[in-house]
Amino acid sequence: MAITKVFRSGNSQAVRIPRAFRLKAGEVEILRRGEEIVLRERPRTLSRAFELLTGLSQDFFRAGRRQPKLDRRSGL
Repeated sequence: MAITKVFRSGNSQAVRIPRAFRLKAGEVEILRRGEEIVLRERPRTLSRAFELLTGLSQDFFRAGRRQPKLDRRSGL
């Protein structure tokens, strides 16, 4: 297991990522999973979005989309 230091960079916390964990992407997604903080490279395509959509249940939107009526507003 690799260990690294946490330090401050301006108003943010930062960590140095050891060479063994070097990332190819310029941006990463960050999320908290219980006690863990997970960094993962952002996908460059929508393939992950399509994977998530195919994972929806067969009855998703079976009754159609129910969107509330829009409020009438006077001009701004």
